Amino acid sequence: MNLSLSGTVVATHQDGTDLDPLWSPRPFLHPVTTLAGTTVTELAPADHRHHLGFGVALPDVSGTSFWGGRTFTREHGSVLLDNHGRQRHLRTLAQGPDHHTALLSWTDPRERELIVEERALRALPLDHRTWVLDVRITLRNTSDQDLSIGSPATNGRPGAGYGGLFWRAPLGPRPPAVTGPDGLRGEQALHGASVPWLSLAGTTDQDAPWTLLLHQLAPDPDPWFLRAAQYPGTGPALAWDRRRPLPRQATLRRRLRIAIADGHQDDHPALADAVAALT
Repeated sequence: MNLSLSGTVVATHQDGTDLDPLWSPRPFLHPVTTLAGTTVTELAPADHRHHLGFGVALPDVSGTSFWGGRTFTREHGSVLLDNHGRQRHLRTLAQGPDHHTALLSWTDPRERELIVEERALRALPLDHRTWVLDVRITLRNTSDQDLSIGSPATNGRPGAGYGGLFWRAPLGPRPPAVTGPDGLRGEQALHGASVPWLSLAGTTDQDAPWTLLLHQLAPDPDPWFLRAAQYPGTGPALAWDRRRPLPRQATLRRRLRIAIADGHQDDHPALADAVAALT
């Protein structure tokens, strides 16, 4: 399934059914491209083989990993466990050239369903060099027990509160420049910051400049997990420093918009305002 604008494919949706079980198989978007065709997602890079473009990944749902790779434990640090879950497509609810809404079933290693997710994706035009991906997710606990969402940080690794909507960008010749609101700049300033938006401005190995601006459409934004120097990846963290309860039949909703632009933008606050104003 592709997302297109004016006949141009800007994102490809993959179901993940062919993935290694150790990567917590799940649907994801890759490649995602700028309007000029520059790819701004990365798939299974050598540094983190379980990073899959853009999607929803949680390292700990009551002990099940929907992130892939190793699990951080208080007793033994980062270890490989037989705890990998799977997200499977149940059915499509709506589909068109520029949008796709689907139901997904999240199951644990014993094939027991823990969560049903509704995921809505829409491509929106902004200007001649920028388009916007609008993402809405609803996670509903369909198990027979109360669940909770954790992270390596909640399991004893400070600063590693990743998990949720996560974007892995491609490595370039240098780390991307990172910008946020109120003059915030750099990985150290924005990692863990509960601000509405942040941007990454990078360059590919082919010297093609790109900009991503991720904007949480919420009155109380989640803290950002951010990596720039080691690798380019970011997303709002659902369990930054404490576990997030998800009781039986409870739902959790999040919405994120990502501006995807050719070149490096001059006015990031103006771009953030334009992204938020889209209807």
